[in-house]
Amino acid sequence: MKQQAFNPFLPLDTYIPDGEPHVFGDRVYLYGSHDKEGGNTFCMLGYEVWSAPVDDLGNWTSSGIVFSPKDTPYYCEERPYLYAPDCVRGNDGRYYLYCCPAGDKGKGGYDGPILVAVSDAPDGRFTYLGEVKHPDGTPFQDCVLFDPAAINDGGVIRLYGGTGLWGGMQITRRNRFVMAKIASAVYHRPPEVFGGENDPLGPFMLVLDDDMMTVRSCTPHILPVPSKINGFLGHAFYEGASIRKIGDTYYFLYSSERNHELCYATSKYPDRGFVFGGTVVSNGDVGFLGRKQKDRLNHTGTTHGGIEKIGGKWYVFYHRQSHGSDYSRQACAEPIEIMEDGSIPQVPISSCGLNGGPLRGEGEYPAVICCHLTNGKMPHGGNRTFKGLPMVTDDGSERFLTNLTRGVLVRYRSFGLLETRSIVLKARGRGRIRVSDGKKTFCTLECSSKSWESVRGPIAGGEENSALEFHIERGFLELLSFTLE
Repeated sequence: MKQQAFNPFLPLDTYIPDGEPHVFGDRVYLYGSHDKEGGNTFCMLGYEVWSAPVDDLGNWTSSGIVFSPKDTPYYCEERPYLYAPDCVRGNDGRYYLYCCPAGDKGKGGYDGPILVAVSDAPDGRFTYLGEVKHPDGTPFQDCVLFDPAAINDGGVIRLYGGTGLWGGMQITRRNRFVMAKIASAVYHRPPEVFGGENDPLGPFMLVLDDDMMTVRSCTPHILPVPSKINGFLGHAFYEGASIRKIGDTYYFLYSSERNHELCYATSKYPDRGFVFGGTVVSNGDVGFLGRKQKDRLNHTGTTHGGIEKIGGKWYVFYHRQSHGSDYSRQACAEPIEIMEDGSIPQVPISSCGLNGGPLRGEGEYPAVICCHLTNGKMPHGGNRTFKGLPMVTDDGSERFLTNLTRGVLVRYRSFGLLETRSIVLKARGRGRIRVSDGKKTFCTLECSSKSWESVRGPIAGGEENSALEFHIERGFLELLSFTLE
């Protein structure tokens, strides 16, 4: 029996956000940033490539760190980290990794350049190669550089990236001066360059030469200025560029100004003509079935990812928050459907994303695989840490849910509960938990212990594809795991 796949799908002490999935041969490889468990800023660790057989998505392995900030000449006290990377197979059969250096909480992360490393294997040790550059050898910095994304488009190497609401600066003349001053302070360029035709902000596309570093051409502002007519207004590009070509259509995936959602746009051209498609996934399920931002079902923050066809099925990869911050993000994935007209309906987040169906209604599960964790007033916040929220946390050896107080909902989607007869919660603290499937109550359990204790209750009338919910009715509790029998 294959190991089940649940969200987050990597080991629970592993934090790989900004995930770009790519199938090379018979394995899918995940390229992403690397957060530290309980870290105090983004991307504190070197790159680690995880992979799984395309027919066994519950079996992810890694050979360790494959590229580190110290492997580059840009490593220094001000910029000791590497942000979201992407990888592409070059025409020479080797694998090229693109990334940008940055500092504490993003400082110094927008000055470029884009760095390039190369390996003979998709998850092998990468060797620093150089910088993305102009033909004269000077580093390419015409645009604000961030979150590079790469594609081998029939032998043409295209590199995408960028950041910032460049279109928003052109919406009104009144705010242009103020926005330009803000942009100047963040991106370290003269204020007069922002808001005009040559604004360095926004999504761009580069065509690279055969050396995988030299810029042959640059197309800035590949998305239109947001407006009510074109659909981008309210979902404007912010960061997290990702590119795929499906048939003769380019799919440009990005993290929008809302920060918690991955949106997409499509075009028959790689550098123009993109039409807004919609939201693919939100890490708070905002937008799904009309849910408003104030009704988010998790602490939301940044998300970044890509789509990939694995074993004949399409998936979207994204990340979620833990530890009450944006500094310990975990990789998740959901199946998606690309419709006949090319559209991608928004999918809800789940606990069983790569599993191919509901999780089995038997066995022990970590409590932290919940897809929703809310007290009804969860915040959105990226570059900060919140205290007192219901959250995923750790004590150095175990990962568990904490700050579970009256009114908190812990939800899992989904389980096959048709033959399940009981549930055992491993919890600590003092309080009461009502267990349900969202429609009917299975049982109510009491916990009163300073150490982990097991409390049992019946489950009757469960369904083959069922939610499992824990409603905290009183007290203060922490939850480590649950066992279905």
